[in-house]
Amino acid sequence: MLETRAGEVVSCQALDSGTLLLDVQVEDARHRALAYRSLTGDVQEGDRVLINTTAGTLGLGTGGFDFVVANLSRPSGVAGAGPGHIIKLRYTPHQFSVLADEEAQPELYSQASDIGGMPVVAAFLHSQVALVAAAVKAARPEARVAYVMTDGAALPIGVSNLVRGLLAEGLLDETITCGQAFGGVRETVNIYSALICARHASRADVAIVCQGPGNVGTGTPLGYSGVEAGQVINAAHSLGGRPVCAVRMSRADPRRRHTLISHHTLTALSRIALAAALVPLPWMEPDDEAEAIRQLDELKLFERHEIRSFDGRPGITLLEKSGLDVSSMGRRFADDPLFFLAGCAAGAAAAAMLDDGFAG
Repeated sequence: MLETRAGEVVSCQALDSGTLLLDVQVEDARHRALAYRSLTGDVQEGDRVLINTTAGTLGLGTGGFDFVVANLSRPSGVAGAGPGHIIKLRYTPHQFSVLADEEAQPELYSQASDIGGMPVVAAFLHSQVALVAAAVKAARPEARVAYVMTDGAALPIGVSNLVRGLLAEGLLDETITCGQAFGGVRETVNIYSALICARHASRADVAIVCQGPGNVGTGTPLGYSGVEAGQVINAAHSLGGRPVCAVRMSRADPRRRHTLISHHTLTALSRIALAAALVPLPWMEPDDEAEAIRQLDELKLFERHEIRSFDGRPGITLLEKSGLDVSSMGRRFADDPLFFLAGCAAGAAAAAMLDDGFAG
């Protein structure tokens, strides 16, 4: 199903250099829509645009936005060709070229073969990026933190207000989009070159790797886009990094499969990850800790990974000071503290790895 509507732009706000937030009048209805300049060119008030309304009609979680397909008033779109020849959104009507960092710096990517022990945090949900980043900065304010956005969920990084906020608050230092994802400060071809990019081009001390907003889940163990976290663990290990798994935990999620340690994390650690990772757990109530240990022990994960406890509270404190409104599945810290503390525990672990005396 593909549903499109034509309408007139009645207001236009630039969210960043590549993303516009529009109000579009379609007959007697007002639509909120996002336009990505790399796909549509510039858009101004009074322009007539074609918007994709599919997700809104289906009631899917797009943040309440439709998306501009084309500017009918400026059909030439983006004029001129950029310096790069790597195509993103390949073989779709919106395919466009970017200058990938690999082609901009071929000598670096020809010579760099590892990431020198850099901690790489593999996360499952986009909201965890904020938790990991805040905890790293709480422990090591001088550490450079890069976010590598994969193409497992949203493809344009411009859709993420969270990333914009983290950059503005100094909790993230650089963004890298890999695969078909686009719009980061640096563009890369795949997760391996993205990690090389993070370490050697962005000079990151810690990399957080996670899909963007809008993950896909089917209620089945493998039918979830975030199981790529297991592949990230493998990639980090193969390049000489130190993988960290940001455990997805909850006491508020009503779905049994996500109670305490989510089946997504358990699946990635038991069936996808072929390399050992540091699996940080937050400080918990004794009953929760006992249940978490049972879940991990049932899959013999203590034999395959290093499982330790870290204090996530400093990350929460820093987030609160920043004023960023971070939520996951509509829940904030007060609604589901375990989720937030678990994400921050992963950041605390990554920061601890930067210490010369870290044992692990």
